[in-house]
Amino acid sequence: MSGSSPYILYYAMGTLLVLSSLLATRLPLGKALRMGLAWVGIFAGFFILFAFRGEFQNFGQRLKAEALGSSVANGAELRIPLADDGHYWVDASVNGRSARFLVDSGASVTTISSDMARTAGVPNNGRRWVVETANGAAPIIQASADRLEVGSIARTDFPIDINERDQTNVLGMNFLRSLSGWQVEGNYLVLRP
Repeated sequence: MSGSSPYILYYAMGTLLVLSSLLATRLPLGKALRMGLAWVGIFAGFFILFAFRGEFQNFGQRLKAEALGSSVANGAELRIPLADDGHYWVDASVNGRSARFLVDSGASVTTISSDMARTAGVPNNGRRWVVETANGAAPIIQASADRLEVGSIARTDFPIDINERDQTNVLGMNFLRSLSGWQVEGNYLVLRP
């Protein structure tokens, strides 16, 4: 007996069940045939939903991301939708404290605000210096986060800067370089751990 024999038996039993129920109602042959085809269509629909349940789940996550602007985890990779302002924003956490981060490949180092540093317990007693940003010179404090998490991607003892003048948290190139890969696909920024 081959491995597909039980399935053939189930299909035959199901077909026999539907046909016997249609014949027992003593319907005209044409009407019975239409009803039989309707049942075949219903079973085929359920089979398709079952067979492609993973794809439908990904489809649902993508619809949610488009509607709410949230990132989508697809296995280990994270897909971040393009926001209305033309930037990629992602929810991340520093030492367990959540915040919204701007993903900026033009920023050398991941930077958090002084409020975020205080909330997340990141000490701001590191080396102070001035860096050039797109908005001009900015004083920063070099620091380190015990844990930085972006979706399922986590980094420990991660170097960050604290910007005392700007409240925007920025995910910079030091994070992007730690990934196995990242790229823009359509309206999504794809991060691969």
